[in-house]
Amino acid sequence: MTSRPEHLPERLALISDVQAAEFMSTGLLEGREDVPSIALNKVAESLPGDDVRLRLHRIRDLLEEAMNRFRDERPTAADAWLAPRLHETLRLTRREAAEKRLWTYMALGVAPDYVVWRHLPEPKADGARGRVARDRFVGPHHKQTFARLWWAAELFRDGPDYHPAVVACGNQDMLNSALRLDIVDHRPSALAVVRLIERGIVRTGREVNALTPAVNAAAATLMYDVIAPDVERDREPLRDWIAAAGSALPSPRDSPPEGPDEERAPEEVVRRLVAHFEELFADAPVRGRPSDGGE
Repeated sequence: MTSRPEHLPERLALISDVQAAEFMSTGLLEGREDVPSIALNKVAESLPGDDVRLRLHRIRDLLEEAMNRFRDERPTAADAWLAPRLHETLRLTRREAAEKRLWTYMALGVAPDYVVWRHLPEPKADGARGRVARDRFVGPHHKQTFARLWWAAELFRDGPDYHPAVVACGNQDMLNSALRLDIVDHRPSALAVVRLIERGIVRTGREVNALTPAVNAAAATLMYDVIAPDVERDREPLRDWIAAAGSALPSPRDSPPEGPDEERAPEEVVRRLVAHFEELFADAPVRGRPSDGGE
């Protein structure tokens, strides 16, 4: 199985998709080979300055804890635990998190063993080896192993409260489908979808995959940001939270971390959308659910 990189520098770095391609062998994707970490770090772009958020070993320790904690469970179980802690540890702005090369470096230079552990499929029925999809290393934000967890925590948190993100990341269909939809950029809508899952109104993957497109399609005509406005975001709490990174303790392992002390979404607005989305879901076609006209 792919191992921890032999060489880990002090700080995170950047690596492009073109550079990454050189290190993404079939053996790596099948979990049989390690990344040549010394060679990789020779081509990676070092990040300037001494920003404490970019120190590599705190991230590495967090990922090792996740693999150890969930070693006897399905690797998917790690997502809900890791997403808020990764977000709280890195303390990135959205602009910084949009830097795709950072996530590619994290996958290849920091924790290729985690990517393989989390995403390597079981061997096929004929005994052929499974293979990690390349986009788990270099894919878009809704596919790449670490980017999708960070963005899920960012888009589904309610101010400092990561609980909605934990719920969202506990449902693989939310991670696999909702993250690519524009609707999750509207915080009250994202929180309303989570409430439907919490209440058991939406439970299965098929139901999530019916609800989210219906909500997203309705947004084109209803303009949720107009009929259900969020509070105007104050950037000061985020700046303070980032500035406090140097004195922050490692993200708590057994209790929820706290995000920036931003104002929460208006409760009345979220409740209004929950009721509306429940109506949309009632009319959405769910594969395998009998229609009203069925027997």
